[in-house]
Amino acid sequence: MSYQKNRNYTHTNTTYSTTPADNVLIITVIFIVVFGIMAVFSASAPKAISYGENPLSFTLKQLIWLVAGALGAWVFSNFDYRRLKPFAGFLGVFVLTTLALVKFSPLGVTVNEAKRWLVLGPLQFQPSEMAKPALVLYFATLFSKDCRILDPKKYPFYFIFAGMLLLIYMQPNLSMIILLLMTSLIMYYVAGGSTKIIASAFGLGALLVATTIRGYQLQRIKVWWNPFTDALGAGYNIIQSMVAFSSGGFFGVGFGNSKQKLSWLPEGHTDFIFAIIGEEFGFLGCFFLVCLFGVFLHRGFIIAKKCPDMFGKLLAIGITFSICFQAFTNMSVASSFVPATGIPLPFISYGGSSLCVSLCMIGVLINISKKRVQRIVHYVQ
Repeated sequence: MSYQKNRNYTHTNTTYSTTPADNVLIITVIFIVVFGIMAVFSASAPKAISYGENPLSFTLKQLIWLVAGALGAWVFSNFDYRRLKPFAGFLGVFVLTTLALVKFSPLGVTVNEAKRWLVLGPLQFQPSEMAKPALVLYFATLFSKDCRILDPKKYPFYFIFAGMLLLIYMQPNLSMIILLLMTSLIMYYVAGGSTKIIASAFGLGALLVATTIRGYQLQRIKVWWNPFTDALGAGYNIIQSMVAFSSGGFFGVGFGNSKQKLSWLPEGHTDFIFAIIGEEFGFLGCFFLVCLFGVFLHRGFIIAKKCPDMFGKLLAIGITFSICFQAFTNMSVASSFVPATGIPLPFISYGGSSLCVSLCMIGVLINISKKRVQRIVHYVQ
């Protein structure tokens, strides 16, 4: 008889053990966050002065959100990620509700022709940022057991997700929609999804973008090819961003010495902060930041690979991919590799809701890195 025929076992006892967190991941995130606080201070000080405020005003607000995000990261790093499953539906409904308040209530605030912010007293945040963890938790819950699409039990989740996408599109925020859809497809693929369905989804998505693209979005694509066709309008930020990179050269002009942040690059502390980093720290600084996100991507995938259950794997993949895809998209926009989008650089750009939500997601990823599995198999002779 073969070995397989002789070996019989009655059952398998599975126990989870807690191990030290992934210190490489933690150190990498700390480096990125510290780099971000420095960049926000340098890029935002001239704008604060122009408003007649303390040069540290933007930085202090960012630090408050940093403390809140660090507290959230600590809580989630010590909260068993498997206990998050029951909250998937609640979080989705909550995000859908806040997005509806932004669109249909006076609590929504318009900034730069986009209505994305919700104001509750002294608190102002973007509900669309919360759609990222909601989607990751959603799809990790849906596909942890199976990756069937046509399952009646999953339809309510699809309707809520479609509602979130519709409200985000109405803000408008096409870049966030692309991020959410790409994250969902990656998670579906990792869960064992059909490549034919993924290819069909890509084709359908491209068709929807082509048929629903707005005039200003089409203008961004045209200007991306040649920003000098509208040098003082749609192409202005791209041109000034390129000037910042060229001024920085290989070593940069030095921390705090950027000239483009002196009203030349209007979004230098938010969407185009990577250009200010390129001017002050040069190619070396940009390369260092790209490497940090590369290390983060690598550690996130390692955590996903070592996770003992599919739910944790999908959570880790979703968190890692969404943050890194957003980071590399932002850096590509600032470098003019892709058309301009209003998407911040995670942990770096000024914006409290983005920083806080990203840190909470990191807390979940840290918790996943702590879990290991030990299998004890009992054989019958």
